[in-house]
Amino acid sequence: MIETAGSVLEEERDDTGARLGMWLFLLSEVLLFGGMFILYSAYRFKNPADFHRASLELEVLLGTVNTLILLTSSLTMAISITAIQRGRRALSRWLLLATIILGLLFLTNKGVEWGGKIHYGIYPGSPVLLSRPKGEILFFGLYYVMTGLHGLHVLVGIGVLSVMFFLVSRGRVDQTRFVALENSGLYWHLVDIVWIFLFPLFYLIP
Repeated sequence: MIETAGSVLEEERDDTGARLGMWLFLLSEVLLFGGMFILYSAYRFKNPADFHRASLELEVLLGTVNTLILLTSSLTMAISITAIQRGRRALSRWLLLATIILGLLFLTNKGVEWGGKIHYGIYPGSPVLLSRPKGEILFFGLYYVMTGLHGLHVLVGIGVLSVMFFLVSRGRVDQTRFVALENSGLYWHLVDIVWIFLFPLFYLIP
């Protein structure tokens, strides 16, 4: 009886530590992207006209579609966690798969957009871009760095969710052991929130 109680307390401590560790990690990610947002804002303040002209060359439709994709993926991720908490493992697994597919679709769309810009010679260090005003060079430099870093986070998130899909399928994540899935969901929501800021900054603000 004492051993059982001790193991329960140990598991609760592990869960608390895992949650705390994830929140600390997310805080470091917020600081990273927050610094980049501040840098973007400073450069935009100094070069408003150049940033405006450069932003008109981005595909607002693709950006909007990607926003809808990530918002939907946040919904499927949240429902997946709720499903596992209620013991509906099969539903949780399929919703996880849907989230992974949506993440891949986001990266595909972003790749199409990047490919179009690169095709026309608009990429960091290209002769076409270097011939433009300084503000436009800064805009596209920040665009590639910030959306590229975000895309890398999406890719990492897809990898993490793929592991979660395997663990849910094997029953190693279930109604009583779901903290790993919960933490994975927090990471995925952060990825979505970052894009919610990136989208208007690059595509919508005149």
